[in-house]
Amino acid sequence: MTTADQPRETHWGRRVGALAIDWLIASAISAGFFDYHPLATVGVFAAMTFLLVGTLGSSIGHRLLGLRVRAGSGDPAGPLRALVRTVLLCLVIPAVVTGPDGRAVHDRAAGTIISRN
Repeated sequence: MTTADQPRETHWGRRVGALAIDWLIASAISAGFFDYHPLATVGVFAAMTFLLVGTLGSSIGHRLLGLRVRAGSGDPAGPLRALVRTVLLCLVIPAVVTGPDGRAVHDRAAGTIISRN
């Protein structure tokens, strides 16, 4: 992959915005079907994130804000990377601790990168 083909890094604003959109959707589903139980909200969020990132390469929030989750090579993330990323994202701490390249621990562990479309 040439430098021109590599995904562009994203700023935290879009990432946090996408997370907020996804959490609001999960909260609405949880409120409608599970009496807004906290574990149900996390479960809905995790299922939504895993399924959408693993199959389409982006969650609803990512899609609305023009982001994609890709493998470090630029290929789609796929189910295994999406699973690792989602589990660590739900633990919160790996999502807020970043490395020198600006990638959070959950993305580094899963071998993924968030890029703009």
